[in-house]
Amino acid sequence: MSLANKTALVTGASSGIGRAITIELLEAGANVMGLCRNTSKLPEGVEPISCDLSDPEQIDKAFVSLSHLDILINNAGLALLSRITDGEPADWETMWRLNVQALTICCQKSLRLFPKSGGQIINTSSMSGHRVPPSGGFYSPTKFAVRGISDALRNELRSDDNPTRVATVSPGFVDTPLLDHYFKGREDQLSQTRASMRMLQPEDVASSILHILDTPLHVEITDIQMRSVDQKA
Repeated sequence: MSLANKTALVTGASSGIGRAITIELLEAGANVMGLCRNTSKLPEGVEPISCDLSDPEQIDKAFVSLSHLDILINNAGLALLSRITDGEPADWETMWRLNVQALTICCQKSLRLFPKSGGQIINTSSMSGHRVPPSGGFYSPTKFAVRGISDALRNELRSDDNPTRVATVSPGFVDTPLLDHYFKGREDQLSQTRASMRMLQPEDVASSILHILDTPLHVEITDIQMRSVDQKA
C-alpha cells in the first residue's frame, strides 16, 4: 500500500506498538509525526513532538504547531495493576488521564486538522475493553471507556455528515514495555506468561492498523479484536 502525501500523528511512538506503527507508516510513504515524552527513541525519519500526554496544556501546545493531518493513531497508554477494592486512587487518575482523557483530546483536536474529505482515527484499545480479566482492576474500565468514546465519536461524526472514520484495535497480550508496568512486583508471573505463550508482537498489531488504512474510503472497520492463539482468555 502507499500512503504518499498522507500525514500521520502517532502518540506513544517511541516504543512498543507505537514504534512499530511509525516504522510501517514510514515504509508506506507517509509523513509521520511521533508525539511522546522521550523523542530520542523515535525511529529515524519521524518528526518528533515532545509532549507529556497526561498534561492537557502540553497537548494544546503540541497541536498548535500542526497545520494538517490525515491520520491519528492514539496509541499511548499505561497499564497499572490497581484493584478497585484497595488500589491507589492516584494510579486510577494516572491511567484515566492518559488512556482516556488524552486520547479524547487528541481526537477532538485532530478533527480540526483533517481535510473536508475526512480523516482516519485509530484508537489502540485492548481485549480488556471487551471483557474484564481477573486482574483487570481499574485498567480494564479505562479500555471500556475507549470503546465508548470511539462509538460516541463515530455517532457524532455521522450526525454531522463528517466522513472521518473511527476504528479501534483491541489486542490481547502484546510483548511490549507496557507489560513491565502491569506486572510490576509480579516479575515471576510475567516470566511464566512469556514462557507459556507466543505473545503478539508489536508488528502484528501494526499490520492490522495498516490493514484499516488500506480499506476503501466507504469501508469503516470499527474494531479488530486479536490475541495469540496461545492466550486462552
